[in-house]
Amino acid sequence: MLETNEILVVAMLVSFIALIFTGFPVAWALAGVSILFSFIAILGSDWFGWDTFFLTDMRIFGIFVQRIYGQMSNWILVALPMFIFMGLMLERSGVTEKLMSNFVQLFGRFRGGLALGVVLIGILLAASTGIVGASVVLLAMLSMPIMLQQGYNKGFASGVICSAGTLGILIPPSIMLIIMADQMSVSVGNLFMGALIPGLMLGVLYIVYILAAAALSRNLAPAPTGLPPVTARLVLDTLLAVVPPLLLIFAVLGSIFFGFATPTEASGVGAFGATLLAAANGRLSWAVLREVGIKTSLTTAFIFGIFLGATLFAVVMRQLGGDEFISSALQSLPFSPNGIVLAILFIAFLAGFFLDWLEISLIMLPLVAPVVSALGFDQIWFIVLFAVTLQTSFLTPPVGFSLFYLKGVAPREVTIIDIYKGVIPFVLLQVLAVLLVFLIPDLVLWLPSVML
Repeated sequence: MLETNEILVVAMLVSFIALIFTGFPVAWALAGVSILFSFIAILGSDWFGWDTFFLTDMRIFGIFVQRIYGQMSNWILVALPMFIFMGLMLERSGVTEKLMSNFVQLFGRFRGGLALGVVLIGILLAASTGIVGASVVLLAMLSMPIMLQQGYNKGFASGVICSAGTLGILIPPSIMLIIMADQMSVSVGNLFMGALIPGLMLGVLYIVYILAAAALSRNLAPAPTGLPPVTARLVLDTLLAVVPPLLLIFAVLGSIFFGFATPTEASGVGAFGATLLAAANGRLSWAVLREVGIKTSLTTAFIFGIFLGATLFAVVMRQLGGDEFISSALQSLPFSPNGIVLAILFIAFLAGFFLDWLEISLIMLPLVAPVVSALGFDQIWFIVLFAVTLQTSFLTPPVGFSLFYLKGVAPREVTIIDIYKGVIPFVLLQVLAVLLVFLIPDLVLWLPSVML
């Protein structure tokens, strides 16, 4: 038999999920449900003598103000708008277009070469922007017409673009990892180092699959025709096109990994470096600065709106004893500790069909991570494993977010069925990556231990 506070916890979760399915904005749903159940718990305690733990008077609203102030004065979160600015400015700098042009000429003459170039550019974009939607859309606009023109299978081309663009959620400097580090009170630098090898490993798995699939099926990714011969000048131009984003990545991640700067300071370096790249390519103007500034403000406001709503939701949930309820529910499952972790990952995977990574990171992760720590697992390892699982949900039909980013900008002849079919092999590679990280924790823990 559930206690009164446990019934309220379940009702809160059900109410929030129901509002999500109505299309109500997530930030307002989180905040509104929190305030509503605060009043319900207070009035129930006063009128009916409900045992609602600490939610017995109006002081809960003072706690709301304190928590919101604490979030807004958090120095770590200053990195968010700076990294968003860096990604948007890099998108406008012309670096990606130059990379695509050179990669097409250099790698395009081989079967699967265009797809290989897309993945390599996706890795560079992931380590430079950390914004999944922007990466998928940019890669689709630059590479999809070329691949279709050269006879690539529509599904294969779609899968390559979706998977390469989604690497930005995992490879540092990832906005998702910054938020997860803040929520779990762990070092952003350690989390970046822990996610680097799994992110690059995933890129390598994509490359191996592309080369193998192109070799086994000649019609899947044929060798283009009409390309100029490879010359020393072409190789040099390609190397020179790769240097600027590599320098930007090294300036940001290197300064963090080697202890020269905090992640917040490194985000400023990245924003300034992306602006310099745009200026060097002749793409910097007041109009570009204004556009990037407005988009950065809107994206940051969207994230912080959900942040504040999730903060209120977490406060009420904890005041009602939600942490203890969920912890006892998970630990009562008839599974081993490994089985409990897999059950949590499966729930997160399913939640990714309906919620964005931001809501899942802010709501679910703080509730389940303490349980995992109590079972004796490393927190950095679990957070990275959780992030890889969320990345898988981005690609999984029928409602993976990356699939709809691509469909929004793909040519008309590319149907949603083509995208679904093409992404399935990459989803299987993602599942393989989750299993590898789960079975070999050193993939996450080795680099932080060495750097420390």
